[in-house]
Amino acid sequence: MGHGGDVIAELTTDHREVEELFGKIAALPSGDEQRKKYADQAVIELVRHSVAEEMYLYPAVRRFLPDGGTVADKEIEDHAAAERTMKALEGVDAGDAEFDRLIGELMTEIRAHVRDEEATLFPRLRSTASEDELMKLGDKVRQAKKIAPTRPHPSAPDTPAANKLLAPGVGMVDRIRDVLTGPGWD
Repeated sequence: MGHGGDVIAELTTDHREVEELFGKIAALPSGDEQRKKYADQAVIELVRHSVAEEMYLYPAVRRFLPDGGTVADKEIEDHAAAERTMKALEGVDAGDAEFDRLIGELMTEIRAHVRDEEATLFPRLRSTASEDELMKLGDKVRQAKKIAPTRPHPSAPDTPAANKLLAPGVGMVDRIRDVLTGPGWD
């Protein structure tokens, strides 16, 4: 499944890519440095994905679903919890027992979030938004991921207006840091 299409196809592709990284982490023995490399890649993808959802998906959920405010607020809370876990992973080496605990916690949080989105949120959104609206959202999400931050910023705002204002600058700083220090946070 490649990137493209409507917002649901785009975000589902992201989910599969992160799950693939989780599978690579789980397949390696505890302490293997490759686990940290795959965890760093997963975090980059998750941060970009989350920012794009907060900028475009959740405002659409608020607009199209009768209980959209409640649904979007819960999804944003899920993101905040996962972002705190990702931030905690930054300073932990693969050989540290804390790494195993944190990556396990992150996998559990993300898998529950993905199940909820794919089983409940996405079908509800598909039934209320037009295909044209979903396609436009897909384009916006792809564009947002290009400028989104690549590192967790749990204290950053998670509202659409603030994300649209701050994400490009924070994303640029993160990408400069990635070039200078690599995507890991060593």
